[in-house]
Amino acid sequence: MLQLDFYGTLVAASLVLLLGRGLVKRVGFLRAYNIPEPVAGGLVVALVLLALRGLEVEVRFDTSLQTPLMLAFFATIGLSADFASLKRGGRVVGIFLLAVVGLLVVQNAMGIGLAKALGLDPLIGLLTGSVTLAGGHGTGAAWGAVFSEKYGLASASELAMASATFGLVLGGLIGGPVARLLIKRVQSPGGLEPEKPRMPKGFEQPNKERSITAFSFIETLALIAVSLLAGTLLNGQLHGTAFELPTFVCVLFVGVVLRNGLSALGLYQVFEREVSVLGNVSLSLFLAIALMSLKLWDLASLALPIFIILAAQTLVMALFAIFVTFRIMGSHYDAAVLAAGHCGFGLGATPTAIANMQAVTQRYGPSQIAFLVVPMVGAFFIDIINVIVIKLYLALPFFAVT
Repeated sequence: MLQLDFYGTLVAASLVLLLGRGLVKRVGFLRAYNIPEPVAGGLVVALVLLALRGLEVEVRFDTSLQTPLMLAFFATIGLSADFASLKRGGRVVGIFLLAVVGLLVVQNAMGIGLAKALGLDPLIGLLTGSVTLAGGHGTGAAWGAVFSEKYGLASASELAMASATFGLVLGGLIGGPVARLLIKRVQSPGGLEPEKPRMPKGFEQPNKERSITAFSFIETLALIAVSLLAGTLLNGQLHGTAFELPTFVCVLFVGVVLRNGLSALGLYQVFEREVSVLGNVSLSLFLAIALMSLKLWDLASLALPIFIILAAQTLVMALFAIFVTFRIMGSHYDAAVLAAGHCGFGLGATPTAIANMQAVTQRYGPSQIAFLVVPMVGAFFIDIINVIVIKLYLALPFFAVT
């Protein structure tokens, strides 16, 4: 077994990003279907590691940097959100929330229905529904323990981790092709006219050059560090209470308060261009580490019926994004970008959603409303709504604890 330390892992993650950029640049298929660079590079490395494991060679990474990078990314999302923008996006956020709730209900109904049809415990259907797909690894781990301890479902935690891994991979793969299909409709003679080009902001086009200075870099880094510290402390205070929230939500909230509080007091204006640079660096490295660390052999351990359920869930996600999300969001370019983002966190996680949208906007042009709505819904609302939906399903008669 080869164990890479902190520095070795950081080097590997950087190489994964360079590999992903090279692949997307040279492979027309990846470029045409808007596959995010970290996803392309990370999956290639994960497949190589899977092959090496078949030769009894296992490589492990130091993933201690993964959580701080994710939190730093959400801190920059918070620091990029001003109350004026949030107010402008209020109605769109509300409509998008309807799409999100609809998908959660459909995912669980699909999972439970297929599980019963295949002769499996309905809990497995719920576990391969919104628990692990919209919920991701964190929510999957939490509910997996509950299903094992309270409902007696064997190997629930292992199944949850494998299902969440499946969703993370597919969420990063289908968002681009879905957006490509929808954008073709928008630009077709019978579709709506594409919106006029706008100047990109924030995270919309990560490769756009942005001027920075050493001092401004330190200022922005300090804001991110304060968001991480205060958000972690806030999470500790809320732990075990009725208001308990995931750490990344607390960090994002502190970022929003910092940005708008300093601005309202006339003390400091956040340098948005630099925030986006640091946010994009954090996002790219986080995804690279997450994807190159995937244990794809866990997916091979899933029985055929579970694969059938997860494959059906992937198809449902794509169809839902095309026929529901895109349409209720307005059937225009922004709606197509939102659909790509919905695929990202509907199957995987918010960082995957951002990467999907960046791959699209980098090629077709900016979408400010999408980068306002998706992080807000993906961070603030999805976990809370998902818990409510899961508990409502668990109240059904066939989930009664024996």
